[in-house]
Amino acid sequence: MYRLEEPGYFLLLAIIPLMIAVFLLVFWWKKRTQRKFSNALLLKKIAPNSSIFKASLKLTMLLLAITFLSISLVNPKMGSKLETVKREGVDVVFALDVSKSMLAEDIAPNRLEKAKQIISKIIDNLGSDRIGIIVYAGNSYPLLPITTDHAAANMFLQNAYPDMVSSQGTAINEALELAKSYYNNDEQTNRFLIIISDGEDHQEESKEVAQNLMNEGIKIFTIGVGTDKGGPIPIRMKGTITGYKKDGKGETVITKRNVAILENIADVGEGKYIDGNITENPVNEISEIIANAEKNEFETKQFSDYKDQFQWFLAIAILFLLLDAFMFDKKTKWVRKIDLFNEEKTK
Repeated sequence: MYRLEEPGYFLLLAIIPLMIAVFLLVFWWKKRTQRKFSNALLLKKIAPNSSIFKASLKLTMLLLAITFLSISLVNPKMGSKLETVKREGVDVVFALDVSKSMLAEDIAPNRLEKAKQIISKIIDNLGSDRIGIIVYAGNSYPLLPITTDHAAANMFLQNAYPDMVSSQGTAINEALELAKSYYNNDEQTNRFLIIISDGEDHQEESKEVAQNLMNEGIKIFTIGVGTDKGGPIPIRMKGTITGYKKDGKGETVITKRNVAILENIADVGEGKYIDGNITENPVNEISEIIANAEKNEFETKQFSDYKDQFQWFLAIAILFLLLDAFMFDKKTKWVRKIDLFNEEKTK
């Protein structure tokens, strides 16, 4: 397991394309100027030791030095020991609706991205709580099992899209049933299930499933994204909208948020429905509820004794800088002695 102490230093890598662009621009300017001065054959005789390859190689060495220097400044740390530690927290499972209707852009940038923003910000506000993520559409899928690794949760969350679920629709019942398997601590007093959806196509039977979860001590909160007016579902090809989803009659489908069903599920689950169109509202409310909840002690395994690894990358950077410093732009002597085309004999 590794950590990046100062990931901001990766911004130094932006210098690399700039240096390549300057090198190419200077190379073009030199060639243009040389053509005005003389022809290629004469230039070769005037400057026989000139080497484009050596200049390119020196630039490569310098760029590699900058790359490894940037990584050394970031200071990767490697966990050297896995140990079991005791922590306090609650279990929070997010059920994210990734059906096609979540691609509607009635809120910016679209419902799905808004939902992911909400989940990500809630995760950032959590302490040592364990989290899990379920995605669902026509069926449900365990995106991330219960874990204390919040960084991994955010990473997996960004990859949640409708295409990852094999069938479309809204299988909220299946997602609720799957959520049961996430909570493995029967003694835990506070367990939370947070559903983020537009509420469209959710079944009435969901209330019965929600009641079963509530009986097992799982509180259900729902967050609705989308507008009552609704919007069309865009069809994209390589990032460009090529049209909108149509029904069997050829008319554009307008998807609307269904607040009523989400409120019913939250009421049965002894939780609360929260409007998610303004990100701060659900983030602040859910974060406060979890922060004030009674915590339970649990054991988890984590890496410890993280050791700095910057010195290895710094040593490689210095090596490339030395190679660049001792390398000349001119052709190497032994290379000049090689007469590949028998030019000396033809003189």
